Amino acid sequence: MPTRTARTAWNGSLETGSGQVELTSSKVGTYDVSFPKRAADDAGGTTSPEELIAAAHSSCFAMQLSALIAQAGGTPQSLEVTADVSLGPDPAGGFRLTGIALKVVGEVEGLDEAGFVQAADDAKAGCPVSKALTGVEITLDASLA
Repeated sequence: MPTRTARTAWNGSLETGSGQVELTSSKVGTYDVSFPKRAADDAGGTTSPEELIAAAHSSCFAMQLSALIAQAGGTPQSLEVTADVSLGPDPAGGFRLTGIALKVVGEVEGLDEAGFVQAADDAKAGCPVSKALTGVEITLDASLA
C-alpha cells in the first residue's frame, strides 16, 4: 500500500507565525495555516489540522461505508458525509481534539434504514481514520434521504 506525504513550512512563533501546508503526494495545492485563525471561529481563508482531519475522516468513512453497503446487499447511489472536528483546551494543558461528529445522509437501494444505520456504525468503527483517532469521541448521525 502507498504512503502519502504532506509538508508544512512554518515561520515565526505560535502566536504571530504562519505557515503553508502542501499536499505533496497529490500536488493538488498548498494552503495557508496560522494558529490565531485556527483558534478563531472564522478561518479567514486558512485551513487547520482539524479541517484536514475532517476531510480525511469524511472521505475515509464514505469509502468504507460504500463498501459495507455493497457487502450488505445494497447499492449506494449517493452518500453526503460531513465531519465536524472540534478543538478545545486539554485539562492537562494545551489543546486537544474534543470530538468528531460524523453525519451521513445516504441514497441507497436494497437496504432499509436499519440496515443503513448498521452499515454506518460498522464504517465508523472500521474506517482506518476512525481507528487512528480512537482517543477522540466520535459520534454518528446516519439516515437515508
